[in-house]
Amino acid sequence: MLHTKSSEEIYKQACEVLPGGVSRNTVFRKPYPHYAGTASGCYITDIEGVSRIDFANNMAALIHGHAHPAIVQAVVEQLHKGTAYTLASEIEVAFAQLLCERAPGLDKIRFVNSGTEAVMAMIKASRAFTGRPKIAKAEGAYHGTYDFAEVSQTANPTNWGDINKPNSVALANGTPQGVLNDVIIFPFNDIERTLAILDQQADQIACVIIDPVPHRVGLLKGTNEFIEAVYQWTRRNGALLVFDEVVTFRVNYSGAQENYTVRPDLTALGKIIGGGFPVGALTGRSDVMQVLDPRSTKVLFPHSGTFSANPITMTAGYVAMKLFDKDAVLKLNALTDKAISQIEEAVKIADVPVSITGAGSMFRIHLTKTPPTTYREAYQTKEAAKVIEELLDYVYFNENLLMINTFACMFSTALTQLEVDKLSEALLRAFKIMKPKIDSLQNS
Repeated sequence: MLHTKSSEEIYKQACEVLPGGVSRNTVFRKPYPHYAGTASGCYITDIEGVSRIDFANNMAALIHGHAHPAIVQAVVEQLHKGTAYTLASEIEVAFAQLLCERAPGLDKIRFVNSGTEAVMAMIKASRAFTGRPKIAKAEGAYHGTYDFAEVSQTANPTNWGDINKPNSVALANGTPQGVLNDVIIFPFNDIERTLAILDQQADQIACVIIDPVPHRVGLLKGTNEFIEAVYQWTRRNGALLVFDEVVTFRVNYSGAQENYTVRPDLTALGKIIGGGFPVGALTGRSDVMQVLDPRSTKVLFPHSGTFSANPITMTAGYVAMKLFDKDAVLKLNALTDKAISQIEEAVKIADVPVSITGAGSMFRIHLTKTPPTTYREAYQTKEAAKVIEELLDYVYFNENLLMINTFACMFSTALTQLEVDKLSEALLRAFKIMKPKIDSLQNS
């Protein structure tokens, strides 16, 4: 396709019809976003003809990169049969079976259309099952855009309060006080403080939401001790332990929960299970999932959705997850480990105070000598955020690499050692160029 307009021209038109010229803030960049032309494998080419290696993969959603031939073929075949019906489809059953077989504890599943919707359904199912109103979540954790899930997502030093009892901080202006009152905030990986906070309202808590490797907290792994302690607390107090694995299901074949001895009661899924299409899913214990069953005398959580389990997404997801088998998971994680090792070597050569956190096929780079262990340690000052923005702009414009705006990478199976080498070499040059600014952050 011949593009006659530039990204700048399109953006001027976009500002007339879209708030800020975009439909999601994550694609905005100054002075204007670039517009995709074509994408294949691990490369994405904008309409100006510049091709870049994609280490963002649509915010971790594209586990096989762009336009995987097997997914494309399956979707095209389904397109000719229809895109959505007011009928069930056989592919949703096959896909449900595939996912439920993938991890212990995924007894039943209900498909939705986004990670946000999956977490929302998980919260509502927890309330329906327990009859309780409140939820507890980690400070800084991102769980989508549902009112309750987004509380304290961007808490900062001016409003986060005492670490022993963190404030419930609204994200969107106008968030009702009642929402804030029903969300309890705890410090991730801090057993003593978390249990003390939970104990104060134990009889009101429906669920404790855990992202096992929360990206916004710092892409820090939940420790076995922390997860076990929270699980045992929920057993003692009649609450549910629920996992947000919308991002982290890529960590192992059975998700990040494979790393723990305990199993969550419910799990929210999304991102990679859609094969490149909008998707979400709520899955977990049969008795808890029963709240959704339309055969019940009284349905405790009536739920539907016009595009839930649409056959296009189900088809793409089924093929994608079949391809992401145990061997593929191990191979991708090994490539990611190699990338981290090479970047750590670049850090040594450039002699910059930089550290890396992550798990499986994802990692995040921090401008601190030692890796952060808490959200408050990982919190970026305005000065640090500015340096990160400059680093990201350098690799985007000068090295033709696309990373996530937190200075993170989410790998796809389309990547090879060749692209990993280009990433580590580009970051070495970026670290050398930006060394004075990176060093200055340690004294600010």
